[in-house]
Amino acid sequence: MSLKLLSSMATRELLNELVSRYGRTSGEAVISEAAGGVDVARRVRAGEAVDVVVLSSTAIDSLIAAGSLLPDSRIDLVKSGVSIAVRAGAARPDVSSAEAVRRAVSGARTLSYSTGPSGVYLEKLFERWGILEEIRSRIVVPPPGIPVGSLIANGTVELGFQQLSELMTLPGIEVLGPLPPDIQTITLFSGGISSGCSNPAKARGLLDFLASSEAAQSKRRHGMEPA
Repeated sequence: MSLKLLSSMATRELLNELVSRYGRTSGEAVISEAAGGVDVARRVRAGEAVDVVVLSSTAIDSLIAAGSLLPDSRIDLVKSGVSIAVRAGAARPDVSSAEAVRRAVSGARTLSYSTGPSGVYLEKLFERWGILEEIRSRIVVPPPGIPVGSLIANGTVELGFQQLSELMTLPGIEVLGPLPPDIQTITLFSGGISSGCSNPAKARGLLDFLASSEAAQSKRRHGMEPA
C-alpha cells in the first residue's frame, strides 16, 4: 500500500523530486499532494486519510497538540526565506534595504503575499512601519492553492512576496531578491505522521529520508536550506 504525503505549496516541487527518488531507491510507493497550508491543516484536522504531513513547524505542532499527528513524530526538514518579485519586463524597484522595501510597498499599485506564516509576518511588519492601513485596499489575497507568482505573471498584482521556492520556477516573473537580512523571516518546514497512519514505521522511513543529508543538495537547488 502506498504512503500519502500532504504538504503546503511552498515545498511541493522539492517534495515531488524527493518522493520520486525515495520511491526508486526504497521501492516504497508515495503519493504526494500539495494545497494551501491553511487548507491542508483543515483537512488533516478533519481526519482525511493521509500518512505524512509537511507544513510550517508551528502548524505541525498545532496538529500534534490537536491529536491529528502522532506525538514526537515531528522532524524538521527545511528553512525557507521570503523573496520579492515583479512581472517580467516591469520596472524593478530597489529592495536592497528595509527602507527601500518600505518605499516599494508604499508605491505599489497592488501587492500580494501568502496567507501562511510569511504573510502573517509581513502584515505585522507593514503595521510596524505604519503603512498597513494605507495599503490595505491594494492588497490582493491569493485564492487557496494559487501562488502569488501567478498573480504577478498575469498582471493582477505589481509586487509580490512569497517563499523563494514558490517564485523561482514560475514563468513570467522576475525575482528581485530576498528580503534584506534585517527584515527577513525564515519559515521552518517540518514533517509529522498522521494519527491515522496504518504503518508509522514506513512513514518514519520516508521522513528520515526527507531529513537526511542525501536530500540537502535538492533543498538548496529549490531555494531552501536544510533544517
